[in-house]
Amino acid sequence: MIRLSFEGDSALAVGLMSGTSLDGVDAAVVRIEGSGLTARAELLHAYSRPYGDALRERLKDLCVPERSRVDEICGMNALLAEIFAEAAFSAVREAGMSMADIDFVSSHGQTIWHIPGEREPELFGRSDRGTSSKTGAAREVTSDGSSDRGEKAPGAADSSGLESVDPTRFRSTLQIGDLSMLAKRVGVPVVGDFRPADMAVGGQGAPLAPYGDLILFRDERLGRLLQNIGGIGNCTALPAAAKPEETFAFDTGPGNMVIDQTVWLLSEGARAYDEGGKWAASGTPDESLVDEMMEHPYFRLAPPKSTGREVFGKVYTAEFVDRARGRGLADADIVATASSFTARSIAAAYRDFVFPRCRIDEVIVSGGGARNGTLMKMLAELLPEQRVCSSAEFGVDDDAKEAVIFALLGSDFLRGVPNNLPSATGASRPTVMGKLALP
Repeated sequence: MIRLSFEGDSALAVGLMSGTSLDGVDAAVVRIEGSGLTARAELLHAYSRPYGDALRERLKDLCVPERSRVDEICGMNALLAEIFAEAAFSAVREAGMSMADIDFVSSHGQTIWHIPGEREPELFGRSDRGTSSKTGAAREVTSDGSSDRGEKAPGAADSSGLESVDPTRFRSTLQIGDLSMLAKRVGVPVVGDFRPADMAVGGQGAPLAPYGDLILFRDERLGRLLQNIGGIGNCTALPAAAKPEETFAFDTGPGNMVIDQTVWLLSEGARAYDEGGKWAASGTPDESLVDEMMEHPYFRLAPPKSTGREVFGKVYTAEFVDRARGRGLADADIVATASSFTARSIAAAYRDFVFPRCRIDEVIVSGGGARNGTLMKMLAELLPEQRVCSSAEFGVDDDAKEAVIFALLGSDFLRGVPNNLPSATGASRPTVMGKLALP
């Protein structure tokens, strides 16, 4: 039997997060008390380990099927484990601790590709415990691999036609940064690879942050929207005195992804992002072009929904920049237009899918976008009836929030507590997400 170093209500953990912005690894040293939705998390120290320009561009290419190579993905899986280990050690050291003080590390990994399920049949509509997903009736499997209904069990000769299905239609996801290699480096148990478990019970595997948002930010009187602006924007709606089933969440669309890639293209690789939103502030957005961009079919999809670099990444942004240049826009105007696109896509998501369902008093922003003054100003102007503020006002560092949440997810995995939020991901039921690697 596996026994962990902590058995009580309290644990010290390091949460590790690297998002779709591909800007680096955020590490959070967290003290966790209790479990489930009544858990409490105290951020003891936050640390960020940025990716260098060359690594960032290599990762971007790995997220484009036409440019990626399976041998590079394989090698990057090991390389990122080393980088994640460096981030964990640095965070612990700066917190005045050693890894011997830490009970476990919880790592999101680095997303390379995500297929949330809009394009695929109900391939995971089958039972995950030998039961029919429709009736719940148990199925016995015989020695030849057939069930009591004449079906073949997984691994038996293919009679269901699964082998002829295009695998890119399967609801699936890939995060790299090998858990076993990371565990051997840091010398403590490592939890990770959370998303597939939610997908296996019919969810999209995203967004996962709402579970932690509910724990950290629920308020008895105020309706709150937690808006993370990383590479992708994702929001969690918490009505006043929210119950888990009343909490909902989804990806609003691009966060910093289009802005960052636009800046990189216009600066010919000299700049990775628009620091403070200063470049955008010096330009004027072409709102008619933004109107056209808002016609993207993703914005009409009803939640639960999720997206990523596979939709709004390098290819999409290159086409946007070409269109903007074709209109004769100056570089500053192009960056301003990209920024307006992000702000308007967020506000439109609220208007279409949040405000009709609940009253919202505050919009609490985290992620790199919280430090983009121009983007925050645009959001505030688009949302005059809500107070727009940063998660830092609540004692949660802008960059560290999701790392804290993944520490919470890891803690509940180790305690056997379901840690997804079906109302956010679309899963058929609560389930325990995660996998364990031992040192």
